[in-house]
Amino acid sequence: MLPEPPSTPSTPTAPDALDSAPGRLLARLIAIDSVNPDLVPGGAGETVIADFCSQWLVARGFEVHSLEKRPGRPSLVAIARGTGGGRSLMLNGHLDTVSLADYDGDPLAPEIRDGKMHGRGAFDMKGGIAAMMVAAARATVQGPLRGDVIVACVADEEYGSHGTAEVLESFSADAAIVTEPSHLQLTLAHKGFAWYDVEIEGRAAHGSRPELGIDAIAKAGRFLVALEELGQRLAQGPAHPLLGAGTVHASVIHGGQEPSSYPAHCRITLERRTVPGESADAVERELTDVLDHLAATVPDFSYRLTPGLHREPFEADPEAPIVRTLARHAEQALGHPPVVRAEPFWTDCALLDRAGIPCLLFGVDGAGAHAATEYVDLASLDRLTDILTHTIADFCS
Repeated sequence: MLPEPPSTPSTPTAPDALDSAPGRLLARLIAIDSVNPDLVPGGAGETVIADFCSQWLVARGFEVHSLEKRPGRPSLVAIARGTGGGRSLMLNGHLDTVSLADYDGDPLAPEIRDGKMHGRGAFDMKGGIAAMMVAAARATVQGPLRGDVIVACVADEEYGSHGTAEVLESFSADAAIVTEPSHLQLTLAHKGFAWYDVEIEGRAAHGSRPELGIDAIAKAGRFLVALEELGQRLAQGPAHPLLGAGTVHASVIHGGQEPSSYPAHCRITLERRTVPGESADAVERELTDVLDHLAATVPDFSYRLTPGLHREPFEADPEAPIVRTLARHAEQALGHPPVVRAEPFWTDCALLDRAGIPCLLFGVDGAGAHAATEYVDLASLDRLTDILTHTIADFCS
């Protein structure tokens, strides 16, 4: 159920009419710094870009709700309410980007070369934001459809996905499309992840007194070998048809204080990438079994396992109405059935799916996510906008 319209909507400055072209809108979005401050301390966050998107959508007749449970980290939900009796559709995309540092050129100065627009966020994923905003406006410009059209521009996907989580506390839909970049291919599955800290406990002593010390770093080395062996077993085990097998790797290691002391502690942070069918509980048991075996077979091996952030994998139903509808319009636009793919990285699709909203991922072509040079193919941006426009009109009619 959707909340009632706000009683006193704000009156924004009218955007430039040319912003109704997706490429023009994308250039405006790239020029706004929206670096995620959880990734880069002091990053600009989403306040300015959320305000711009809010003004753009209000000027086109959308009812806009701002959500900001975390100060300075707003998300917005814009709704073109239907006349009733139709299916509702949510378009979801994230406003935040990774760092501007080490970008080749000015990351906030969009530049077109050879049919490609360059700039931080062009590919990941302000191109998707521009396409879904323009498509939602075009699909409803002649008047409301039967179902609600919901545009969710969210914060924090690049770190903890607090934005989509906050949206789902108050809003739902009959289906959703996440416009992360997918090269105009249907993404119907992606991996999840689970982070853990493993604290290996030793005993501090002077470096000249080995009989008194227990080297936590050396004991941690035994765990690292066992972790690599676990990764090899996963690679040889059952595999998902699109994603392959789950993986595990050590990410960060901290231990010791000075050369002349036996280290009392060594902490390893690891990441386990999961595929559909693997649960966080099963992963924790898997790691506990490895560590318990070491504790039973390696003298003086002692550990503490602490779970961190966990996000579930995602798999769409290929027969879901939203998948069939978008696939049909993509085939008409592309001239061939769209390629079906899966992604090794995590997206907000998993949160939408867990909330009971059938969804898939479909977005622009381009390259350079999180890289020193990032661009979107502008022809794919126009094509994505057209496909989304027809999908919205069809699904919500």
